[in-house]
Amino acid sequence: MSVKVLLIMPPFTQLNTPYPATAYLKGFLNTRGITAQHADLGIDVTTALYSRAGFTAMFDRVTKYSGELSENALRILALKDAYTDTVDSVIAFLQGADPTMAHRICRREWLPEAGRFAQLADLDDAFGSMGIQERARHLATLYLEDIADLIQECVDPWFGLSRYAERLGRSANSFDELYTALNSRETYVDELLLSLLERLLNTETPDIVAFSVPFPGNLYAALRCGGWIKKHMPHISVAMGGGFPNTELRSLSDSRVFEFLDFVTLDDGEAPLEALVKLREGSITIQQLKRTFLVQEGSVVYIDNTDMPDYGMGQVGTPDYTGLPLNSYISAIEIANPMHSLWSDGRWNKLTMAHGCYWGKCTFCDTSLDYIQRYEPLTAAVLCDRIEDIIAQTGQTGFHFVDEAAPPVLMRSLALEIIRRGLNISWWANIRFEKAFTRDLCQLLRASGCIAVSGGLEVASDRLLALIDKGITVAQVAKVNKNFTEAGIMVHAYLMYGFPTQTEQETIDSLEMVRQMFAAGVLRSAFWHRFAMTVHSPVGLQPEKFMVVKETDAVGTFANNDVVYTDLTGADHDSFSHGLRKSLHNYMHGAFLDQPLHKWFDFKTPRTTVPQSYISDLLSAQEYTEARDTSKVVYLGRMPAVSYFTKTHKGDQWEMCSLTFHGVRYATTLKVSREEGDWLLSLLPALSVANMKMMTLQEVRNSYEAACSGDFDIFWFNKPMNTIYKTGLLVL
Repeated sequence: MSVKVLLIMPPFTQLNTPYPATAYLKGFLNTRGITAQHADLGIDVTTALYSRAGFTAMFDRVTKYSGELSENALRILALKDAYTDTVDSVIAFLQGADPTMAHRICRREWLPEAGRFAQLADLDDAFGSMGIQERARHLATLYLEDIADLIQECVDPWFGLSRYAERLGRSANSFDELYTALNSRETYVDELLLSLLERLLNTETPDIVAFSVPFPGNLYAALRCGGWIKKHMPHISVAMGGGFPNTELRSLSDSRVFEFLDFVTLDDGEAPLEALVKLREGSITIQQLKRTFLVQEGSVVYIDNTDMPDYGMGQVGTPDYTGLPLNSYISAIEIANPMHSLWSDGRWNKLTMAHGCYWGKCTFCDTSLDYIQRYEPLTAAVLCDRIEDIIAQTGQTGFHFVDEAAPPVLMRSLALEIIRRGLNISWWANIRFEKAFTRDLCQLLRASGCIAVSGGLEVASDRLLALIDKGITVAQVAKVNKNFTEAGIMVHAYLMYGFPTQTEQETIDSLEMVRQMFAAGVLRSAFWHRFAMTVHSPVGLQPEKFMVVKETDAVGTFANNDVVYTDLTGADHDSFSHGLRKSLHNYMHGAFLDQPLHKWFDFKTPRTTVPQSYISDLLSAQEYTEARDTSKVVYLGRMPAVSYFTKTHKGDQWEMCSLTFHGVRYATTLKVSREEGDWLLSLLPALSVANMKMMTLQEVRNSYEAACSGDFDIFWFNKPMNTIYKTGLLVL
C-alpha cells in the first residue's frame, strides 16, 4: 500500500518566508519515494483573516463582545469600514504585488491608525533615512498589529501575529492549562484554522499528518488541529515533531496529550517519520519505531529502535519548497532593528551548512542534545547543488543559513564555490566571532554575496565569556567585527545579561563595551536576551559549578526545559532589563552614544571600569599577523590594464610597470618594477578562483623568487601591494 504524508506547519511562525522544517522533510521523503505534500497553515490563516471577508466576520464577533472595550478597541471599531476597505490592498502591498501603494500608505491619510502608531514619534529618526518602500511596510505592519491587538482583546486571547497561545506552551511542566484550553469552546481563529485544515485534508487525502512544532507558539494550534483530525477523520495517523518536542518533551508522560496526537517524535525527523510510514504500510511493528512516544494500554511509552540508523546530511536530499504558496508571504517590518528587519522583510530560502555545532561547548546551550552535539558538515559542492535546486523551485535567490554557528572553513569553501559557479545570490548566516574571520576571508564572503552575519557577543565580559566557554574575547570580537564591517557585511550581536555570577559591575561594563562598538561603527544591530537556564545545558546539568541552585528537581509530566533557579551572587538582573534595551534601541539609531550609562537606569549603578577609548584603541592598533605559508592565495578580479614607463632618479633609469585594476565601482593602480609587474601578470591567471587547486603562499613565494630579484616579503607585505586585496587578491 502506498502511504501519503501531509506535513503541516501550524500557526504561527514568520510571515515573510516558510519555516524550513516541512521543506526539509519533504525533500527527504522524495529521496525515499514516499508521496508527500506540505502546507503552511500559518500563512493560510493570516491571509484568510486579514482579508475583507475575514475582517467582516471578525468585526461581527467584536460587536457581540460582552466585555468592556478599551479606548483603543473602541477607536478601531469606529473605523471598521476603513479597515475593511483597505485590508486587501495592504496585504497585496506587503506580498509585493502592488508596490506603488507605498506612496499612499506613507502619506498617512489612507490607513486607519490606532494604538500601535503611537510609537512612531520615537521611530521617525530610525525610519527617516529609509526608503519609501521600507517605511510603508513598517506603517502597514503597525496596521496589522492594531488589528491583532483588537483580536486579542475581544475575539481570541491567545492570538499573535507570529505566535499563537505561546504562554500556554512555554515551560508548561503540567499539561493542565493547555488541556483546559483545548477542551474549551473554539475561538474565531480556531474556527478559521479548522475550516482551512478540513479543506486541506479533503484535497490531499493523507494517511499520515505530521505537524512540525518548532516553538511554543505553534503548540496549541498543532494540538487543536490534531484533536480535530482524531475526532473527525480518525483513519489518519497524527504525529508531531520539531524543535519544541526535541527540547521540551523528552520526559513526556501525560497520556492526555495523545487525545490529540498518535505519535510524538524526537530529534532529526527523517528516520522516525520513515518508520511511521513503514508502520502504516505494515512492513514494521510498533516496537521498531524510532525515537517515538505513543500510548500503550493507557500509559505513555517511548520506543527507539537503535538498529535503525539516522540519515547523514548528504543523504536527506534538497529541501523541497514546491507546493507552498510562496507568493502569499508577507514582507513586514516590525521594529527598527536592522537584523530583525532583515529577518522579517523579504523571502529567504533556509539552508543548513552542517548538522550540529562545530564548537559545541557554550555552557548555556543545549549541548547534550543531538541537534547540537552531532556535528556533520556538508561539502561546498553539495550546498551549491542545493542552492541551485532551490532557486529553480522558488525563483528566489536569498538564502539564510540557519546553523547554530556556520563553520568558517566551510564558509570559505562555499564562497569560493559560489563564485566559481557564477551564482548571483544574497546570503547571511549565524557565526561565532572567532579569529578565523580575517580581513581577506570577510572580503571573500562579501564577494560571494554575504550581506550580514549574526553571532553571540553574549555578556561582553572576558571573565564571563571564559565561564561560558565561548572561546572568544571582547577584543577578538571587536577586531572581527571591524573586518566584517570594512567588507560591507552587517554585524548583529546577540547579547546576554543575567548569566550566573554576573555582577552589577560586569553588567555596566558589558554595556560600555557594546556602546563603544556602536560608536566605533563595528556593530550595526544587537539584541539583549535575559539568560535562561535549560535542563540540557552544562549550567542546568551542573548548576553547582556556576554557583546557582535549582529551586526544584521535580520532573513534570509534560514539558521540561527551563529551570527555575536562584543565583547565589544575589545580583538583581531583572532590574537592568529596561535600561539595557532602551540604551541599545538608541545606539542602533546612532543616538545618545555619549550619554553617561547611569542615565539609562532609574536606580544607582556603579561607574564603568572600562577605559573610554578601549575599543577604539584596539581597532586603531597596527597589528601584524603573519600569514602562514600554507595559506591559499586566490584572485577574484579581472586582469589589469597595463602600461610601461621609465623612471629616472639622479641619472639612473629603470623600467616600471603600471597595473590598473578595475572594480565595478572604482579602479586601483599599482606601480611596481617591470620585472615584478610581468611576474604578477603571469601569476594572476594561475590564482583564478576557477582553478580548483589553489596555490599556497609558499608556492607564490617560490614563483616570485624564481622570476624576480627582490625580497618577496618586502614586496608582498608592504604598500602598495597590501592594498590590492580590495581588488580581490586574497590570502585565505
